Formats: sequence, C-alpha cells, structure tokens
Amino acid sequence: MNKTTFANQQYKWFLLDAKSKTLGRLATEISRVLLGKNNVFYSPGQNIKQGLIIINAEEIIVTGNKENDKFYYRHSGTPGGLKIETFKEIKKRIPNRILEKSVKGMLPKNSLGRTLFTKLKIYQGSFHPHAAQNPITIELQ
Repeated sequence: MNKTTFANQQYKWFLLDAKSKTLGRLATEISRVLLGKNNVFYSPGQNIKQGLIIINAEEIIVTGNKENDKFYYRHSGTPGGLKIETFKEIKKRIPNRILEKSVKGMLPKNSLGRTLFTKLKIYQGSFHPHAAQNPITIELQ
C-alpha cells in the first residue's frame, strides 16, 4: 500500500515587482504561486504555505481601452446603493484593490482560497515591511 506524504514546511515568501506588468498575466502568476503550483509538493486541496509580496502595485497596466471601459461594481446593500468606478478612477484611489480583486477571483471559492488570500500582501511603491521573511525575488516569464 502506498503512503501519502504531506509537506511539513515553514512559509516561504516571494517578492514580485508589478512595475509595467499586464494585470491579467500578473494575476495568473500570483494565483499559481499562492496555490503552490510552482512547488513539487503541490496538492489541490492543501495549503503549500507560500506567501507573496507585491510591490509597485500602482504601476500595473492594462491593454486596449480597458482603462476607460473596465468597470468595478460594489453595492452597499441599501436600495440605490450601487457604486460604479472605472479602472482609471480606482487606480487613482486604491490601486491595490485592482490586483486583489483579480487574484481573489482566480483562487478557490472555499476556506482554502480564503486562507491563501491572507498570504498576499500588496503595496504601493517599492517599500514593504516584510524584510524579516527574507523574500525570494521572482520574475515573470
């Protein structure tokens, strides 16, 4: 009979610079790292314990005319409480929210996905307070 082995490891942190990266391609790579698909111990229902730090989130780009045509919706729950913002408006107000929303949509819709999302840290500018985690810098292909 075969035995299943589980990786018993500490969190490994990665650092990714979002400067001049395309939104969708960047979000795909982020979700792959959070899910652990770049790890040899990958298992779909298991937390592989990898964290990701994103810097320069305000400098992501989108192709085509999405800056004006892409909308972000939120609702307060009260009648008439729908708020609509364009990509350009939300990039000026909260640039981190764009990346958070796109990555969260690519993660599993269960407790594992919510746990993985807590290990994503997104910052404007090139400074981050996670030097103690000794993040490994990775590049997109």
